[in-house]
Amino acid sequence: MTTGVVNYTGGGFPEQLRSAQVWANFFRLLGATLYRGRVFTAEEDRPQGPRLVVLRHSLWAGRFESDPDIIGKSISLSGEPFVVIGVLGPTFDPEDFGPSPQVYMPFQLDPNTSDQGHYFMAAGRLKPGVTLQQAQARLQLSAEEYRRKFPDGLDANNSFSVEPFREALVSNVRPTLLVLVGAVSFVLLIACANVANLLLVRATGRKREIAIRAAMGAGRYRIIRQLLTESVLLSVAGGVFGLVLGVIGIRALLAVNTARLPRLGEDGSLVGVDWRVLGFTLLVSVGTGILFGLIPALQASRADLSATLKESGGRSGTGSRQNKTRSVLVVAEVALALILLVGSALLIRTAIALRTVDPGFDATNVLTMRMSLNDPRFMKADSVERLVRDGVERLRALPGVLEASATCCVPLEGGYGLPFVIVGRPLQEGPYHGGGGWGTVSPGYFEVFKIPVKSGRVFTDRDTAQSPAVVVINEAMARQYWPKGDPLTDRLVIGRGVMREFADEPERQIIGVVGDVRDGGLNNDPGPRVYVPQTQVPDAANALNVRITPIAWVVRTQTEPYALSAPIQEALRQATGLPVADVRSMAQVVIRSTSRQRFNMWLMTVFGASAVLLAAIGIYGLMAYSVQQRTQEIGIRLALGAEARQVKNMVIFQGMRLALVGIVIGIASAFGLTRFIATFLFGVETWDPMVFVTAPVLLSAVALLATWVPAQRASRVDPIEALRYE
Repeated sequence: MTTGVVNYTGGGFPEQLRSAQVWANFFRLLGATLYRGRVFTAEEDRPQGPRLVVLRHSLWAGRFESDPDIIGKSISLSGEPFVVIGVLGPTFDPEDFGPSPQVYMPFQLDPNTSDQGHYFMAAGRLKPGVTLQQAQARLQLSAEEYRRKFPDGLDANNSFSVEPFREALVSNVRPTLLVLVGAVSFVLLIACANVANLLLVRATGRKREIAIRAAMGAGRYRIIRQLLTESVLLSVAGGVFGLVLGVIGIRALLAVNTARLPRLGEDGSLVGVDWRVLGFTLLVSVGTGILFGLIPALQASRADLSATLKESGGRSGTGSRQNKTRSVLVVAEVALALILLVGSALLIRTAIALRTVDPGFDATNVLTMRMSLNDPRFMKADSVERLVRDGVERLRALPGVLEASATCCVPLEGGYGLPFVIVGRPLQEGPYHGGGGWGTVSPGYFEVFKIPVKSGRVFTDRDTAQSPAVVVINEAMARQYWPKGDPLTDRLVIGRGVMREFADEPERQIIGVVGDVRDGGLNNDPGPRVYVPQTQVPDAANALNVRITPIAWVVRTQTEPYALSAPIQEALRQATGLPVADVRSMAQVVIRSTSRQRFNMWLMTVFGASAVLLAAIGIYGLMAYSVQQRTQEIGIRLALGAEARQVKNMVIFQGMRLALVGIVIGIASAFGLTRFIATFLFGVETWDPMVFVTAPVLLSAVALLATWVPAQRASRVDPIEALRYE
């Protein structure tokens, strides 16, 4: 499969549609359902086959108003007629490698073509009994055969390979998902520790009841079974409540930011509750209910009947042995909470660092939009040059527009990379001196983004196809390849020999050096980059560009850019006769470039705050119960002359001792575990001193508050009432 964009020119106004060229068995491979008509056959997928198209259900229902007679009709796509033969079912949404296509056309590959097939994706299903290793070995043989037949097509450093579809799908988001699983697990453990503490307290309070049951003939396993049943029922009820809150929370989170995670659908529309989610929730609920209810059940079932029946209710379960387990659970809660708090603090520092990064351009009041030129009319560079010139002139004439230009690649959205040779400089090793980013721009591009010119000049309207070939480079390239020299005295040859589309690439004079732009993302340092004028792109390279990437219009306005969006789009339609799509401000582009980092930050912040809250509840619960159980002891202390301040300090010391032990363990653990989020960080080290000081201090303050409330209550105990306490 290969994806692209086509222009639909039927109806009242032209429109861009996401397209895909696929094999005849593509739909069967991915389990697509049909709503109307049929899909391509193998015969129709051969070279010179008929021009056919299958529509996505949402396009048919929207753009074609659910036309029941759509099958057999001809529609115009990028100037070519295509016959509609089918409409896909509404549930088919293959967005695994990007936005779902709206129209599907047969590949009709010619085995004898010389097209190199850029940006090509393939998927297949292994035959029964065939392993992944066997498929890999077969592809390596195919690569060797390919090298023999096409010596220049595949070098020794590259080969054909195969990987599971799931790995290809989640490889770039796996770290995010693993950190998410870890954070969820930590919060779940803290919550379970709290529940276990409550069950221990409840079991302690029921020791006399359990002893009576045992004295009346109830066996130990019967008692354990009863307590586990109660624990599991509580856990399942909590799981159901948590499931409802989880669905609401995930909807709210995805409505704000999907972080471009796969298989979420538009704004998270594909995320829902099915049997797998329900089954997982039930499994976790029952499992945690059994696991964390087992310790209280075992402890309660081992009670000494004689001693328990003689104990008064007020002194039941006040021994150190009963408190040890509860204390250990609180220490574990605090340690886990600190780990999550450190992780969230590091990601918050990363988000702050990204906001302060200079992207190398000014995004204020810049509007961008895409226009597909995938049309036979624009295979030649001069036709694109005329279109760009007419469009830019029309845009500059609009009131409120300061500058306009066109480019292949908008900053922060990636682009192309090509090797280059510096003319006249000896080669040290390999056929090239180096490589870097490559992009086409028209005059006005650097003015639109306010990219500073460090030396020389940038492109003007005098840099045409008939004038000498020129190129502009960035500072990173100048520093790396001309550390002490002047790049303006040299020439470059770009891409020649690596791609047949650049076989006619001329020697280009370097005419200027501009400031660095972080094209690969705000968290990536700028690398070498070259800019070539749109007017001087070789025809073969131009044809490749217009097939795979819509051209981008960039416009700087005097005021808020969306206020001029409608007249800008109308001006381009009048100048070119083509539609535009993907209209966004550069501020949106900048925000989108950091969406994954912001998603990680929000997730860890929510989980970190939840963990701190749960840990505070755990400390408060333990200390409140301890004060209640020690009411008589506190009353005696006060009656013997102890001051309220001393009693308060005693309780605070007891609680803070547990908290500080947990904090020490958490700090040691965080030093080791933060390396798992190192790839998410920018502008901050995993051992950042500010984070490792602030997080423990914050958690200590929360623990102190949680301990202070029971301590205050203990200091107000009436000695007379306490001595009567049972």
